[in-house]
Formats: sequence, C-alpha cells, structure tokens
Amino acid sequence: MFVVGVVGDFKTLESLGVRDSKALSSKRRNALALKLLDSQEVFYYVYKASATDIDTKGLSACLKEALGEIKVYFSLTIDIKTFVFDGNCNYGVEGIKTLVKGDSLHPCIKAASILAKYYKDEESKFLDRCYPRYKLAKNKGYVTKEHVMLIKTYGLTKAHRTSYKIKSLEE
Repeated sequence: MFVVGVVGDFKTLESLGVRDSKALSSKRRNALALKLLDSQEVFYYVYKASATDIDTKGLSACLKEALGEIKVYFSLTIDIKTFVFDGNCNYGVEGIKTLVKGDSLHPCIKAASILAKYYKDEESKFLDRCYPRYKLAKNKGYVTKEHVMLIKTYGLTKAHRTSYKIKSLEE
C-alpha cells in the first residue's frame, strides 16, 4: 500500500493537468506522475506499507502511521499548517482534516492519488517479474476473476496480504 502526501501550489498542479486519478487512463496517469515527480514546485512524501506490515499491524494502524509520517515530514521541511486527507477518517492523527471525495476535489489530493497509483503500478510490474504466474502487471493485484483463479491455483505469495479476505477464495 502506498500513501502519498503532496504539497504544491494549486495553479501549478492544475497547469500540470492533475485530475482525479480514477478518471485517467494508465498511460495518462503515468505521464502525469512523471511530470509531478520532475516538478521543482511540487513536494511529495511516499509511505509504503508492505503486505506483512498490514497483516501484522493492521490496515488502520498503517494508515495512521502513514499520515503521521507525512505530517511530520512536511512539518519539518515546509511550513505547512493544514493537512487534508481523502475520505472521512483521519485515523486519530491530530491536525489532519478529511475531505470526502477529495481525490476529485482537491488538487493536492488528486496529485497524491496519481502518485500512489503510479507507485503501486510500478511495484506491480516489479512483482510481476518475481511472480510471473500471477500476471500482476496486468491485474495490478486487484481482485479480478483471473487473479482469484491464479491465487486458487498457485496460492498466496509473500506479496499478498493474508489478512485480506476474498470471499470467492473462502468458498
């Protein structure tokens, strides 16, 4: 799981073409991610929780840790007073405001979502080379029929979360 914090001027982000990541093709999202990563006016922090981290600590604990790290990083490097997170839960991290559907409303959240998906896709490509049977570059680890069939056939890898329950696997 990748959680990304982004700080940037709204006009700069919009001039780069930042949009809701769900509305972008993979090709367009990757191009935007590279623009964001290359920009001298956009600052970001990437938090990664492995499958083992999530299975051991729990998803909420990892999200709390991610938000805390992002807040500390930007508090120490840039004088930021307001932090906004997509959704309706700040996971107990003080000073984080939430914004439902923020990934379609707030330029920094849009950019963060683009970068998080970019990093997840890149990780999926890497994991595809490690576990080619699972076709992770194609399904990116999402619960598609094909991915579930491959898990049923070959079992879980170290990259899979054992705490994530897929109903069709339990049948």
